[in-house]
Amino acid sequence: MAYLAFETLHQHKARLHNSVQLGSGVQLAAWSNCNDRITQESADHHTLSLYVADGYECYQKVPGGWQNGGGPDRFCIMPRHYESTWDVRSNLSFVHLYCTDQHLRHLVEQTWDRSPAAINVEPLSFAEDPQITLLYRQFLLNHDWQDRANQLALSSASTLLMSHMLQRYTQLQWRLPSVRGGLAPAVLKRVQAFINHHLDQSLVLADLAAQAELSEFHFARMFKHSTGQAPHQYVMQVRLQQAEKLLRNTLMPLTQIALDCGFSSASHFSHRFKANYGYTPIRLRQQNR
Repeated sequence: MAYLAFETLHQHKARLHNSVQLGSGVQLAAWSNCNDRITQESADHHTLSLYVADGYECYQKVPGGWQNGGGPDRFCIMPRHYESTWDVRSNLSFVHLYCTDQHLRHLVEQTWDRSPAAINVEPLSFAEDPQITLLYRQFLLNHDWQDRANQLALSSASTLLMSHMLQRYTQLQWRLPSVRGGLAPAVLKRVQAFINHHLDQSLVLADLAAQAELSEFHFARMFKHSTGQAPHQYVMQVRLQQAEKLLRNTLMPLTQIALDCGFSSASHFSHRFKANYGYTPIRLRQQNR
């Protein structure tokens, strides 16, 4: 899917550092910009932006002049059909999440089992929200977007961001429904078997929730209740455990092990393996010999 805000930045001085489109169609993009003036035309999608670094001299056009208030961890919401003009007068690094009304409506219906007549997202500029900062910095910016093994973590964090936006920055402001108890043992076993048989694929939350015949929201909470881990943490653990087993018991090339366990490349796999175990896959194999 093409997002107008993304295409508009591409046509100006903004520099794209990273981008990924998740299985749901939601897109993430990391940008930097300087000495640029941009008008974001009315678009048929929402943009949630977080300033990652600098941004102190970023101004938005308002009736009567220009206003600013930018800086690290400030966020902006540009809803669909909203037009805005920005003057970036010094360095700015920022990350965008692009989603449609259909994404939000689907999330509302899945989470609350209700369908609102409309979803009115509130425009905001230079605001602060610790939850948005946490989700962006700890879960989105802390993962390699190009490693398919991270798709589950990215899709989960994006869902949480959109859910937070619905609760705090729309007219709905519905409280999250409570979820008690975990998955039935047979359902948990089915989900775990699905994970084990699809480790080489880019799993997303919707895939796992479908196995349990639950909404993503309810599945994620019930899965964590059953296992003590969020789905993305559990899947990463299974990937690494399988990789360790193959390293110890086979002579398969490192690249093949990486791909079979769902990593995009041997380098992505090695980085994640070392972060988890404290040593590289090659070192483990050498010691094992």
